Amino acid sequence: MKKKNINNPIIFIFITILIDFIGFGIIIPIIPSLIENLTVEGMSNASMYGGWMMFAYAIMQFLFSPMLGGLSDRFGRRPILLISLLGLGLDYILHAYASTIFWLFIGRIIAGLCGASYTTAIAYVADISTPEKKAQNFGMISVAFGLGFIIGPVLGGILGKIDIKMPFFVAAGFSIINVIYGFFVLPESLKEKNRRKFDWKRTNPIGALKNLNKYPSILHLMFAVFLLSVAAHAIESNWTFFTMYRFDWDEAMVGYSLGFVGILVVIIQGFLIKKIILKIGEKKTIYLGFIMRFIAMLLFAFASKSWMIFVFLIPYSLGGLSGPTLQAFISNRVSDKEQGELQGLLSSLTSISTIFGPLIMTQLFFFSTKNDTSFYFPGAPFILAALLVFLAFFFISGKLNKTINEKHSYK
Repeated sequence: MKKKNINNPIIFIFITILIDFIGFGIIIPIIPSLIENLTVEGMSNASMYGGWMMFAYAIMQFLFSPMLGGLSDRFGRRPILLISLLGLGLDYILHAYASTIFWLFIGRIIAGLCGASYTTAIAYVADISTPEKKAQNFGMISVAFGLGFIIGPVLGGILGKIDIKMPFFVAAGFSIINVIYGFFVLPESLKEKNRRKFDWKRTNPIGALKNLNKYPSILHLMFAVFLLSVAAHAIESNWTFFTMYRFDWDEAMVGYSLGFVGILVVIIQGFLIKKIILKIGEKKTIYLGFIMRFIAMLLFAFASKSWMIFVFLIPYSLGGLSGPTLQAFISNRVSDKEQGELQGLLSSLTSISTIFGPLIMTQLFFFSTKNDTSFYFPGAPFILAALLVFLAFFFISGKLNKTINEKHSYK
């Protein structure tokens, strides 16, 4: 039996996620400069502090993502989303008034807790999507991410040049608007019959990881996703530090580059992914994404001019083709009653990668750029990322035939 009334909820959650990503994207270009101002140290040292802040953020996501996923399975997606968004808005204000690096760390901890609501948003999309539409609808989340990264970082870069704290106030405003919008417009997606009791054993992070044994046929895909997530932090955690250090970019230039990524993501996830899957199938789409991501990481490592960065962002963005396809496949392997738990589990795995990824990539950047280094190479994190992508590709290359149905319908 097909689910009905899909279109309007998709639009509602799309707008909710879009506003959230705009608020998040606004602060990205100014974080390195803010750390540099608070510590009175150079950009290389700022990357070290930045890595530990991302570590604190990830620890909170790891601890609370499965809990919020379980709570949303019990009480519904809508209240969990609204409470988390409100907390995030208040936290941006705390960031704006942070006078020491300590308070900036506190702000990132609270942001990690509230940011765990992304798990609930993914579960919301799973609730309102038929199996054949999940890849397309998960792709729409990537479109919201892309649009948020077109608007957010560009706006943050421009505002950051006026006042380094202004982007935080604007981000807080976006979060509060999101809460108001969600309260009056966003409908509940989880039907009463599909709700389950809250179980601490299933919603704590260790308990959630134990649930990996429930999905033995897709463990290899989850491991590949984990490796890709760690590799992605060569960009996600290191981009502003790398480009500001290597090419002397300012906040605005960083914002423009991320805005360009956003445009590419919208084009690829919003328009190309469906056509590519129809043309070459799910398996080859995943392979194509892996290959593009591997090539892009190597290109970034040896880039010597600013214009090269913008060109190399094209294969990097094409590397995102595999994500929604893998995510849809995994989601389709569990029942409707367990979508929140599954997304909490996947989010926990991603959070573990985010615990180690930023530390690995930013510390590698720090040690390869500090004044007394014996091995000067700013592109070192990208080489490591390329190796991780290759390992993930090698790990799944012989197993996709057993798990991915090439005849899956994308109508």
